[in-house]
Amino acid sequence: MNDRVPALSELTTLRVGGVPTRFVAPQSEAELVDAARELFASDEPRLILAGGSNTVASDDGFDGTVLHVVTRGVDRLEAPAGEVRLRVQAGEPWDDVVALAVENGWAGIEALSGIPGSTGAVPVQNVGAYGQEVSSALVAVEVVDADSLEVRRLEASELALGYRDSIFKHGYEGLITAVELRLVEAAADDSDGLDPAATALGSPVGYAQLANALGVELGARVPLADARASVLALRRSKGMVLDPADPDTASAGSFFTNPIVPESFARELPGEGPRWPLGADQPSDGPVLVKLSAAWLIEHAGIGRGFALPGSRAAVSSKHTLALTNRGGATATEILQLATFIQARVSADFGINLQPEPVFA
Repeated sequence: MNDRVPALSELTTLRVGGVPTRFVAPQSEAELVDAARELFASDEPRLILAGGSNTVASDDGFDGTVLHVVTRGVDRLEAPAGEVRLRVQAGEPWDDVVALAVENGWAGIEALSGIPGSTGAVPVQNVGAYGQEVSSALVAVEVVDADSLEVRRLEASELALGYRDSIFKHGYEGLITAVELRLVEAAADDSDGLDPAATALGSPVGYAQLANALGVELGARVPLADARASVLALRRSKGMVLDPADPDTASAGSFFTNPIVPESFARELPGEGPRWPLGADQPSDGPVLVKLSAAWLIEHAGIGRGFALPGSRAAVSSKHTLALTNRGGATATEILQLATFIQARVSADFGINLQPEPVFA
């Protein structure tokens, strides 16, 4: 328990949100489990918050208990030869985990570098970037089940992981306390005293923009350190790496998900609009679906980088149209007004309803 109740603007990357009624920040995994059980057993409104990178908190605060997940720790588990198994506590910053993997020559999550937030939040929406998704490395999660109040182990196959999707977004309630990952112990030549990340080759590059930045063909493998450095550079160019001195990074990351629509509908859109096949996520029945670029739709609905409504302190990032930013002193109301305006413009021009990615609290 923490005597001081901080405003949610202090705990979220978008820097908006008032003071909650009650605030709990357990300092150990056992305390976290106990706090979760107490919270789930009560009828009190609850908000589970960790890194706060995917949350738009109300200006009025939260009329209930905020459970702040800050427990940290990474343990290496036994694994077959060539594999690395890690058990990561939920409050461990995700990018610290990626950095640890890269430094040790463990491949599988290097393209997920620079993503803000905590490890426990990563499986909730199957975080992905630059051709990788956490689902490819996820073994299981440990959760406090909201109904039984028991600690359960859920295998990755039980989480219904899809594009920015999991059972946690479809009615299942529980608090993730730990995440188990499976990585590849990449071969490295350390005879010259080089760090493993300098010579160990990562997973095949699966995203054209990253391949171009690295100067390689799609499917090529590059040293882990090179992959991480290129991903971080790309994210910085889009304002997607947190920097307290840069208001363009005071955001919730990508504010809208890329729409998934029937291919027949996509054919009616302007031909230059980007679209991608779903690959393994393609449903086995029904129409063929494709993924569109939300950023392209926003820009071609007449909303450019840096756009703001008159008098508002919320603005589209000057680096990337998918990020809505707090230019200094913005309120959650201003963020939502801007988001609603963007949705209306895209809907009017293209008949597509953009879906927000952050959680609204």
